[in-house]
Amino acid sequence: MKIFLALISLCFLSSMSIANDWENSPNNWKNSKNNWENSSNNWKNSKNNWENSSMNSNSNRGIYDNNGNRQGYVVPKSDGGFNTFDNNGNRTGYGTYKNR
Repeated sequence: MKIFLALISLCFLSSMSIANDWENSPNNWKNSKNNWENSSNNWKNSKNNWENSSMNSNSNRGIYDNNGNRQGYVVPKSDGGFNTFDNNGNRTGYGTYKNR
């Protein structure tokens, strides 16, 4: 019985790990660069959008290094996640905000 419970526990834990890996995978459509919501061609994500512009000193989307040099910007997504872009508008990453 103990062995059976141990096997069930291992299966459950491995399925949790796979689900978490899929959530963060670039192969997941919601993270894909081919998804319109993640595309730099989408106005919301464009470097030419005033909200993302380095010329907008009131924008809270800028990403800065320790020396205060702007490295890019972050754009929130409708699903609660975010995309990061460099100053040229190239998508450099993505993430999710999770309450833990």
